[in-house]
Amino acid sequence: MSHIPSKAEILQWISDNPTKTSKRDIARAFGIRGAQKIDLKQVFRELEEEGHLTKRKKTYRDPQKLPPVAVLQVAGQTPDGDLTARAMEWEGEGDGPRVLLITRSSDPALGEGDRILARLTEIKGDFDYEGRLIRRIGTNPRHVLGIFRKTPEGGRILPIDKGDGKEWQVGKADTNNAKEGELVEAEQSGPKGRMGLPRARITQVLGDPTAPRAVSLIAIHQHGIPHDFPDEVIAEADAMHPATLGPNREDLTDLPLITIDPADARDHDDAVWAHADDDPKNEGGHIIWVAIADVAHYVTPGTALDAEARKRGNSSYFPDRVVPMLPDRLSGDLCSLHEGVARACIAARMQIDAHGQKRSHSFHRGLMRSIASLNYREVQEAQDGTPNEKCAPLMAEVIAPLYAAYDALVKARAARQPLDLDLPERKVVLNDEGEVTSVNFTDRLDAHKLIEEMMILANVAAAEELTARRSPLLFRVHEEPPAEKLESLRDTAEAAGLTLAKGQVLKTSHLNALLAAAEGTDQDELINLSTLRAMTQAYYSPSNFGHFGLALQAYAHFTSPIRRYSDLIVHRALVTAHNWGDDGLSPGEIERLESTATHISETERRSMMAERDTNDRYLAAFLSERIGGEFSGRVSGIAKFGAFVRLDETGADGLIPMRALGHEYFRLDRDAGTLTGSETGMQIGLGDRVTVKLTEAAPVTGGIALELISIDGQQVKRAGRGGSRSGPKSGPRGRKHASAKRKSDKIKRKVQRRRKP
Repeated sequence: MSHIPSKAEILQWISDNPTKTSKRDIARAFGIRGAQKIDLKQVFRELEEEGHLTKRKKTYRDPQKLPPVAVLQVAGQTPDGDLTARAMEWEGEGDGPRVLLITRSSDPALGEGDRILARLTEIKGDFDYEGRLIRRIGTNPRHVLGIFRKTPEGGRILPIDKGDGKEWQVGKADTNNAKEGELVEAEQSGPKGRMGLPRARITQVLGDPTAPRAVSLIAIHQHGIPHDFPDEVIAEADAMHPATLGPNREDLTDLPLITIDPADARDHDDAVWAHADDDPKNEGGHIIWVAIADVAHYVTPGTALDAEARKRGNSSYFPDRVVPMLPDRLSGDLCSLHEGVARACIAARMQIDAHGQKRSHSFHRGLMRSIASLNYREVQEAQDGTPNEKCAPLMAEVIAPLYAAYDALVKARAARQPLDLDLPERKVVLNDEGEVTSVNFTDRLDAHKLIEEMMILANVAAAEELTARRSPLLFRVHEEPPAEKLESLRDTAEAAGLTLAKGQVLKTSHLNALLAAAEGTDQDELINLSTLRAMTQAYYSPSNFGHFGLALQAYAHFTSPIRRYSDLIVHRALVTAHNWGDDGLSPGEIERLESTATHISETERRSMMAERDTNDRYLAAFLSERIGGEFSGRVSGIAKFGAFVRLDETGADGLIPMRALGHEYFRLDRDAGTLTGSETGMQIGLGDRVTVKLTEAAPVTGGIALELISIDGQQVKRAGRGGSRSGPKSGPRGRKHASAKRKSDKIKRKVQRRRKP
């Protein structure tokens, strides 16, 4: 009888035979037959749990490597004109390997966005793999949003994307009657034309780009966010009627639930109530109710409503509009917990002790009636002693008990130590004409934190409930930072005179200790930004890998099914698990949970980018009238083309291009995060306090250009065109340069040690 191969033997076989990694291939290679396959399967399972292998369909491979043949998407070009690509499916850590495409003269022309099947070979250098085209598996014409300029030949399009400076050529037959200066959307219609520009066909004319409220419209089109509901989706929503009591729906209308939202909220999808626990075994404890709109009752699998909701993945929020996941008949009416109106809900009843630890929970499908729709500020003012007419009658029975329960949850949070980043959120305020009137940093009131903690508690309860019932669901996953990012954060901390614990399993408490040490110092913002950059991005998955940032073992999104498809999946799972009806999770949905998780993780990122770009454009519009003004800020990023600065007043990010630093060569040290002048020795590094002059603010692209005036209070001296050296290399900047060099040398030594066999 053949022996069961060791883990090392299996890993070696997979490394030596990357095209023969199925269970059958490996069993055949080692002569495994019959009942021995069960033992072999156990070895595979252990290798998966230890992270050495990842299973893809029926094959196994190293999760940190790409297979020899993979589907890629063309990402763009290098400055030298070489094509680069990224893997469509990457299950390892980080952003994924970099692939350099090697094309032949016989290959079809490839452009950004094209999907191809390619054969991969590992290489060393700036790229991780070389890819050679096998075939193009689908075309995805590149789209552009830009300003149309008429020419005798037809016209040109000037892209509004601040990262795209290439114009597009439009023939006379492809202008779609666009007028000079109008905002247009176009798609690539062919390779470069006579003028050396890519050819385009205008598909949609969007009008005046400077018109009020055009900013968010630009982002919606640029990122491909669906914003018009199909007729059949509207028809289904309009045909809906309010839910009523029934055998699977409890009467919860006697509970004094309230909603607490921003003052300008149009919908209300969560309501809360708390009271002291009368159980003598839980002295000082509380009962917390969190009721969530029962979207699953209205949006059921197999309907046009469900298909559209899944397609959108989530709602997208802009300063002047919301692109909702669901039509207004649902999001603004039937699924909104309006004051005094009976609404379908799924509610979590949670028992916590005096220290905020959850002792038990239960879920209920019911009918509720909110007794008040309140906003954060009025609730906080009521708790602080100045209740308005609406809040005063609710103080004893509703508001005070909510804060008492929150005080207990604060204790549990302190014991759990979730990541405590201090990154103020900015809010763009518009007038009725869509013009920016101010940019404010939003206040973080205890009322905000109260709702946040209760939502987290309900999300944990949902994850635990469905896990205990062995029900499929989508977890909200946030994995711990990869080792290389932690090393970078540790080096940044050391350069700032701080330390990050080493040689032990990283916990959020270690990061919080670093953040606390930096608080109030000149390095405060730098450490907060560097810690944020070290984090992985949260995503959805049917497998539970925990939530590092919240320091939770199991977490799912349950509390916002109006605006997140993930929460709707969790609601359906609860319906199925409790036998509440036939509108739960269908077998087809269970089969495609993996693809749903991937899709909605992507739509979430799409919305985040669109929202960020919109804010950038509004900030550029707000600052465009202050060209020439001076601003204080901190260096927030370093690149080979310049330094990024975050302005204190607005939180806007601007670029100091190399040309604005002076007439000398600047050396980029990525490891140390610095730019160093070759003649003056002037050095710019992450976290530096700077004063800058605003030289350009382009509302259409969102680009902000700056000129450096001073660093850490010292006036900048630039090298002249003739190469004269002005400005000392010694002094504080010189000492900082020496410190950064030591840090860089230390990193290089680490890299060299790691590369030794």
